[in-house]
Amino acid sequence: MNRRDTSPDAVRVIEAMSDYQAAEQAMRRRTRESMRMGEADLRALRFLLRRESEGRPVTPADLASALGIKSSSVTVMLDRLTASGHVRRGPHPTDRRSLVITATPGADEEVRLTLGEMHARMLAVAASLDERQATAVTTFLRSLTDTLHELDRSET
Repeated sequence: MNRRDTSPDAVRVIEAMSDYQAAEQAMRRRTRESMRMGEADLRALRFLLRRESEGRPVTPADLASALGIKSSSVTVMLDRLTASGHVRRGPHPTDRRSLVITATPGADEEVRLTLGEMHARMLAVAASLDERQATAVTTFLRSLTDTLHELDRSET
């Protein structure tokens, strides 16, 4: 199917989504620059904070899996985040061969200050949707996500 065979509404939706993606990428770049960290570092920090809020410890292997990177890359990343004061390494409570990685209180505050306003504004936009609209948007985005995952699996 090419663009000429597609309804104008479908094209408008995909163009709007593309505009959103570009705006989000620009915002994430500004966030990384203001925090002086790379994309993987910021993703790791957000993962740590999410898991900590759930009361779940994070090991280096968990980070490698969540970020899709090699354990050697995680070690280098943790060295960098430890040196910058964003994370701490500590003994695992049940596995003495492993470590638990935690975000420092300063890192938690920095992420909340930096990303908090963005998240609040995004939630406000989402909250403005009525139930029918929210269901339509959620269904659409999940279907697109599933489609991309299927394409990814078919290419490997």
